[in-house]
Amino acid sequence: MTRTVLVIEDNPGIAQLVRMHVEDLGCDTVVENRGDTGLARYRQGGIDLVVLDLMLPVLDGLAVCREIRSQPGYVPVLMLTAKSTELDRVLGLEMGADDYLTKPFSVAELAARIKALFRRVDAMAATASVPKALPAVIDRDGLRIDPTRHRVQVRGVEVELTAREFDLLRHFASHPGQVFSRMQLLDTVWGYEHEGYEHTVNTHINRLRGKIERNPATPEFIQTVWGVGYRFRE
Repeated sequence: MTRTVLVIEDNPGIAQLVRMHVEDLGCDTVVENRGDTGLARYRQGGIDLVVLDLMLPVLDGLAVCREIRSQPGYVPVLMLTAKSTELDRVLGLEMGADDYLTKPFSVAELAARIKALFRRVDAMAATASVPKALPAVIDRDGLRIDPTRHRVQVRGVEVELTAREFDLLRHFASHPGQVFSRMQLLDTVWGYEHEGYEHTVNTHINRLRGKIERNPATPEFIQTVWGVGYRFRE
């Protein structure tokens, strides 16, 4: 079955570039150049992935993403931004974007992100269709992760995590003491490897520490192994 990608981008050149390479992946595309019209098209249904610009006329990308996440069902969102500050990336992720690309980006990066998001959707569908025992709750030193309910508690207090933050934390907690490089985390948690995008991992780990650590500057759970990567405390 052919997938349909909704591209919401007000720059005609970038919109055409994304359309061309999305179609090279075998997908159909729908292009809208405003946030409000893009959201209206999304609500009509039949969309399998959204490529969403941050800066849009009428309704910006953050507002569009927030509205998409308020709708029933899950559709991955890849956010495009001409800005590269930590705050812009964090805001996009907090509003529910699954991943982001900073302009200018390469065709290879765009294709890798889209394919990784589709693999994630396929994996979720496969998991949902196969009856199996419920995944075990992970309980480590006051950190409780419930995969079935997608809930996290730290010292009895519930913590709100994005989908990617939850996946990252669960991966760490499932392998206490094991050191992972940024590239390994990209491959395992995000589903792709691409040199130069290790900062994606850094951003998520910083956000995660800010939510689960007493003092993010001296983390108890997710520890830095200098020159190598990160590990979850043993």
